[in-house]
Amino acid sequence: MKRAENKVVIVTGGALGIGRETSLLLAKQGAKVAVTDILDKEGQALVEEIKQAGGKAKYWHLDVSNEKEVENVYAEVVKEYGRLDATVNNAGIAGPDKPSSEVTEKEWDRVMDINVKGVFFCTKHAVPHMKKAGGGSIVNISSIYGIVGAADLPPYHASKGAVRVMSKTDAIQYAKDKIRVNSVHPGFIWTPLVEELAQGDPGFRKHLDSLHPIGHIGEAIDIAYGILYLISDESKFTTGSELVIDGGYTAI
Repeated sequence: MKRAENKVVIVTGGALGIGRETSLLLAKQGAKVAVTDILDKEGQALVEEIKQAGGKAKYWHLDVSNEKEVENVYAEVVKEYGRLDATVNNAGIAGPDKPSSEVTEKEWDRVMDINVKGVFFCTKHAVPHMKKAGGGSIVNISSIYGIVGAADLPPYHASKGAVRVMSKTDAIQYAKDKIRVNSVHPGFIWTPLVEELAQGDPGFRKHLDSLHPIGHIGEAIDIAYGILYLISDESKFTTGSELVIDGGYTAI
């Protein structure tokens, strides 16, 4: 039996990077995947790729900072597939890379709207459907910078710290409903978001490799396997936890 057989899973920010690899892996493991993103072309292409490989998937446009869109899409997914077993709250942005004293309110709010309110909205509108299904799994993508600090990207770090503690609060709140809530904390992963940060700096990747005791930056599939575990029944006793997948970065 496949590890996510017949589970209905929503993946936000599913078109690229960690979201893309997660969608591909979940479909390969038998899940019915709702790929959601604002990148419609990439999201639809991914769904076609999944279908051609024999998997089940459908694409929905979703801006996670818009609560009405979140409510509608989650309802449409349930209408399409009959239930909701898991949501991977992955959509996020890096935001401005400058000191806190130079960050504008608008810049701060944009990061919080997507990285924090997005997780809040997706959790809020997933829970009623999961209660009807008799339980579920909420996987919130935080970061190593939800655990430790660094002298860059202040709004991003604050947002990922919020996601970490939100996950614990909701894990306690919904345990009685058999809804598990966990956070995943990737180290540096070579995704389009990180590639964007590396533009114009030929030594950027080598520097990132050197930060990890294991000797190299991670790949999106490394995180996807962790997410698969948290969605699968293998993790039935795991809630309120922090799954750190960082090549040893936070062990230093």
